Amino acid sequence: MSKTQSKIKSLKRRAFIGLVTNRLKAINSASTEEVRDLMSYRPNSIAAELHPHIQHLVVKEINVHSEDMKSFIFAPDKEAGTEKIAWFSAGQYLSVCVDIDGVKFCRPYSIASSPRDTLKDEIMITVKRVDGGICSGYILDNYKVGTKVVTSGPLGDFTYERLRDAKTIIGIAGGSGITPFRSLAKAIVEEDEKCSLILLYGSRTLKDAVFTDEIKMMAKSSDKIQIVNVLSEEEAEGCEKGFITADLIKKYAPSEYSIFMCGPQAMYNFVDKEIEKLNIRQKFVRHELFGEYFHPEKNDDYTYDINAEYNVKVRINGVEHDIKCSADTSLLRAMEKAGLNPPSDCRSGKCGWCHSQLISGKVYIPKSVDGRRLADKEFGYIHPCCSFPISDIVIDVPTLPLS
Repeated sequence: MSKTQSKIKSLKRRAFIGLVTNRLKAINSASTEEVRDLMSYRPNSIAAELHPHIQHLVVKEINVHSEDMKSFIFAPDKEAGTEKIAWFSAGQYLSVCVDIDGVKFCRPYSIASSPRDTLKDEIMITVKRVDGGICSGYILDNYKVGTKVVTSGPLGDFTYERLRDAKTIIGIAGGSGITPFRSLAKAIVEEDEKCSLILLYGSRTLKDAVFTDEIKMMAKSSDKIQIVNVLSEEEAEGCEKGFITADLIKKYAPSEYSIFMCGPQAMYNFVDKEIEKLNIRQKFVRHELFGEYFHPEKNDDYTYDINAEYNVKVRINGVEHDIKCSADTSLLRAMEKAGLNPPSDCRSGKCGWCHSQLISGKVYIPKSVDGRRLADKEFGYIHPCCSFPISDIVIDVPTLPLS
């Protein structure tokens, strides 16, 4: 080990986490003659509007698509201190904080409305019930008009970037993965995005394809939008039958294009193999978060006892907690179940908000969701949201919850 590596490993992470807090304490303890109000600086006030850590919202309207899928339109909760909803880029998501019997959970939901809708004090997410899910069922069964909600600011980079992406996006959506593409389609119609969208939307039947009629109406008003329904369990006029394959993508794609994909884990596993056949540059392939990772034992490189249960010592808020975690459960979910309120946003191994230090023990991390940097791997950091124990664990968790 080099001297530099030795010094880095000896640094105390908790001291770094406290830097901002300590600086703010020093600023607040100074006299008014010594320091100006930070928010009086225009760049700071703009940053606070565009990148709020917390947004207090209230349910304004609910659109029911089916018994197990609803769209929730939020307005700013001015009584709680949020004057207006933060502007975002089409394709971003909100992390919604849910309090269930005193235990806090955070779940990411793609924003389905367009950025311009924030000027009307509106932002929309669509929630689909997940088998075994904790938050989706709670939201669907309990959120009413007037329900107060706490969310993060806009997050994620599943967005069009003209310096990186081709001018035409081949969108591949499955199930409720249509939501960021609805946002993008609206932004294109409203001329806030300067790209074209060819959307391949996979569903079992046409009835399951939510927002299809709405996006078709957008396509009539803009030649930059096209939607193709791909049905796996029925045939319908004007629709493709089967699955989204490399041949189907080539059928509709122009000579140069980017692929944006959002849907369930099973769709990613299938379509990723099809995309390999296209031999396009990796920078032109974008994946949205598909939420929590389940069933690590289905991966070929998983060679451990999925029925095992391990002891996990969690250091959080300066206190140690001893909890249990089964091999088929992520460390994040086990901590939430124990009521420890660990920080989380994307839950897909990408954002790094749950970034924690593995003090001892071993974990299994699926390659497809291992979003760690090389330095994280070298110095023992993991993302608990997609880390599964394969031994007893000691973990040090940052104290940065949503609320």
